[in-house]
Amino acid sequence: MTAFVTIVLLLLLVALIKEALRPGIVLFSGAVVFLCAGVLTPKEVIEGFSNKGMITVALLFLVSEGVRRSGLLEQMLGWLLPKGQLAVRRVQLRMMPAVSFISAFLNNTPVVVIFAPMIKRWAEQHKVSPTKLLIPLSFATILGGMCTLIGTSTNLVVHGMALDYAAQCPDSGVRGLDMFELGKVGLIIAVVGTLYILIASNFLLPERREERHDSLAEGAADSKYFRVEVVLGARFPAINRRVRDFDFKEKYGATLLEIRRNGQTLLMHDMRKVHFHDGDTLVLLADEAFMNNWGDSSFFLMVADTRQKEAPMSRKKQWFTVILLALMIFGAAIGELPVTREAIPAMKLDMFFFVCVTTVIMAWANIFPARKYTKFISWDILVTIASAFAISKAMQNSGMADAVASWAVGLSHEHGAYVLLAVVFIITSTFTELMTNNAAAALSFPISLSIAEHLGVSPMPFIVCICVAASASFCTPIGYQTNLIVQGVGNYRFSDFIKIGLPLNLIVMVLSVWLIPIFWPF
Repeated sequence: MTAFVTIVLLLLLVALIKEALRPGIVLFSGAVVFLCAGVLTPKEVIEGFSNKGMITVALLFLVSEGVRRSGLLEQMLGWLLPKGQLAVRRVQLRMMPAVSFISAFLNNTPVVVIFAPMIKRWAEQHKVSPTKLLIPLSFATILGGMCTLIGTSTNLVVHGMALDYAAQCPDSGVRGLDMFELGKVGLIIAVVGTLYILIASNFLLPERREERHDSLAEGAADSKYFRVEVVLGARFPAINRRVRDFDFKEKYGATLLEIRRNGQTLLMHDMRKVHFHDGDTLVLLADEAFMNNWGDSSFFLMVADTRQKEAPMSRKKQWFTVILLALMIFGAAIGELPVTREAIPAMKLDMFFFVCVTTVIMAWANIFPARKYTKFISWDILVTIASAFAISKAMQNSGMADAVASWAVGLSHEHGAYVLLAVVFIITSTFTELMTNNAAAALSFPISLSIAEHLGVSPMPFIVCICVAASASFCTPIGYQTNLIVQGVGNYRFSDFIKIGLPLNLIVMVLSVWLIPIFWPF
């Protein structure tokens, strides 16, 4: 059975790396195979779909959409970006700490979706290369996401897995994570990572300005058309189809001008060989009808245009949104305190409770369009998370996780837990760079538990290590969605991420292996 599960997992890894299908359906396919083979029961296959961590992620998508529609993020970035000329390093210093703080409490993707075009537009106006600012933007959101339980969906996934395991094995020493617990190590990593980017970006990030087709923009200046850039999402209906076989103009009412991928502009005169890919940046000539019909579409990760938009909400509703978000964060922080549990023993005042309340209030207050709420949830991420729970359970049921842990402990027996902590970090981080962070965490979690059992130490250092390593996606644009977005907006090459991201990955690994056992002893 162990060999069978290993072969299936290797096939799943290949499918994820080659992007044969979306990650959610790939992992769900694996869960179904294990169901058919008797490795999983029907109950174990569907348990992930009712996990509190997974549902919390779904509701946080709606909370983030409410904050996005409030216009607060645009106003904040407007305050951060200087009005006049300023050195790039000083702009980074103003921008990165604030972005990290925001991303500690909001979904990273909408933060980058909003900020990236604004930063690019500011850079073009002040004759600064946007390539010096957009990768730092993405990296700042990743670093901020390491600091809280809700900073990234991966933390909630690991938290959910830990709670499930703690319920099954109450004497294991495994427990869930508190709201700000990860900040013990995350804040230090965020500060050091920010300093590294401030120092290294001048040397390791390219100086590259986009050659824009100003003639097209000028030709449209006096008409109803304007230039739009969109990044294709996973639900775009023509993914993996040839461009020539899909009439974009007929379908969306906009003219396709350019396709950008991996820092290159693809030739538009030869569309026989070009296919639409998830993450492609399309440059369009569009009108108001396109924005009205498709501006909120889940087909596009981002819709950016040159028009300045006014805040869509009244000042009163903006403040109401801020208060709701603050109460959600504050409530989740104090709800887990022992004094709160003793005072209200009948209620579990955790993150799940407060995000449920916040989402319902936002819906009834029309902070996000409640009638279209399903459009703002990334269903593939949710299916990925739910299926990842089943895959993780299959690794435990088959004994595969225990076999891998025995092999790893045997190789590193003389060097102890620190070396194995580094091994867990490297495995998880590598998986993240090749596929998705949630899948990486799911594959690493049962192996880490087994390693801790073989060593006879607490599993908590390994669980925290997975949270950090699964977020440490700096080397490639494919491991983290924010990297994919800025690659398209900034026209980066794949190698640009490796140059600045690999040293940062190493820095985060060294800090993690050193700091985690201090706060969560073996």
